[in-house]
Amino acid sequence: MKRAKFFARTALGLALAMGVAAGTASPVWAKDKPKDAPKEAPKLAPSKAYIPVYVAAKSALEAAAKRPDVMAARQTATDAQAAAKSAQGKAAKTAAQAKADAAVAAVGPLLAAEKAAVDKSAATATNADDKFLAGQLELSLGTLAMDLRMQRTGVQQQLDSGKIAAADKPKYLMVMGNLSMDIKEYAAARTAFQAASDAGAAPSEALINLADSFIKDNQTAAGLKVLQDAVVKSGASAPEGWMKYGIASAYKAKLTNDASMFANELVALYPTKGNWALAIAVVRDLNGFQGHDQIALLRLMQRTGSFSEERDYVEYIQALSKRGLPGEALKIIDQGVAAGLIKTNDQFVIDARKESTARVVSDRNSLPGQEREARASAASAATTTAAADTFLSYDQPAKAEELYKLALAKPGVETARVNLQLGIAQADQNKYADAQASFAKVTDARAPIAQLWSSYAKAKAAGN
Repeated sequence: MKRAKFFARTALGLALAMGVAAGTASPVWAKDKPKDAPKEAPKLAPSKAYIPVYVAAKSALEAAAKRPDVMAARQTATDAQAAAKSAQGKAAKTAAQAKADAAVAAVGPLLAAEKAAVDKSAATATNADDKFLAGQLELSLGTLAMDLRMQRTGVQQQLDSGKIAAADKPKYLMVMGNLSMDIKEYAAARTAFQAASDAGAAPSEALINLADSFIKDNQTAAGLKVLQDAVVKSGASAPEGWMKYGIASAYKAKLTNDASMFANELVALYPTKGNWALAIAVVRDLNGFQGHDQIALLRLMQRTGSFSEERDYVEYIQALSKRGLPGEALKIIDQGVAAGLIKTNDQFVIDARKESTARVVSDRNSLPGQEREARASAASAATTTAAADTFLSYDQPAKAEELYKLALAKPGVETARVNLQLGIAQADQNKYADAQASFAKVTDARAPIAQLWSSYAKAKAAGN
């Protein structure tokens, strides 16, 4: 049988097509970063000596914000940043970003006098109230100068003053973390996000951003642990994008177990056809399953209706042909043609159909004999399992279930493989609780397949 020519789309390619790729864009859950710290301010009593210094610096900033040269420079920088954001291609993006950085850098020198006034304010501040106001001035100057580090310093000064109420600390710390992310100082971002989480920020804010700060700093394994913590704490309300980001990040880093875990959680919470296609592609690509294990995974794709490309049908048909399952091969050929993903005049399809057709009659006629041999007391586990596999391939799951159970009682049985197949036979009969129990017994390398099948059984039991 000649393999058809086609371009395979990997799991990461599928993730890219869905707009979720680690390191290529902001996470889909990210909100617009605050432009300023929360506006709730404590009642303040600045020192007498500090008041005129503060008023002078504040007045200077307000006047500078209206100056034509400052306004023009800020507009140029804003336009350059927008151009960098929309640039296409690596070279174009690099050039555009360089222009944006230069335009932003040109704003600061126009505010030298104002910076001197703000610096004097910081130096003059003596009590906590003074220091809080000095931090506000630093933040205002940083915002006007489009200087993210200066903004962060201003927020830090306000926090250090001790005047921030406990309920507001998470907000300030999140601003600190977001500013650190913007300037790619990921260690500082992690410190801020962890502190925000400790101070009571919701997982959807602190933990998600903390995970992102690890992943963007090439510490993917650590980031995925934090992301998983956020998923667990959020439960059924965990957004779909969290799992997709986890999948893409783990796949890129070749963290097989993590990728499988997030894939399973994705379909457990959001069992759509597209998500099934992504989850199965992840497990298939990273584990390289072959033989009956590969067939078990592709059967799940068939049950969930999540075939997305020619590759899916071709690999399924080839695997069935190698294992001597012509009846199922013909069924999948017909389904692939009906879906428009494989063509009747493709040489691979022609050869596969011819080969399977030549074998299917005798194979089907052999079923009674296979069953007799399988039920014989002297039958080996391999013989009984092979018969069960054949019945399952001919859509006779009840018969297959009986034989798999017989095989499990025999010496030398491949317990994990048979329990996986048994679970499939049970799921095909809508015996979803039994199926989940069988899948739970699969703890070897096939566990990622069994976990996906278990999620399928759970979803079906819930009516999804």
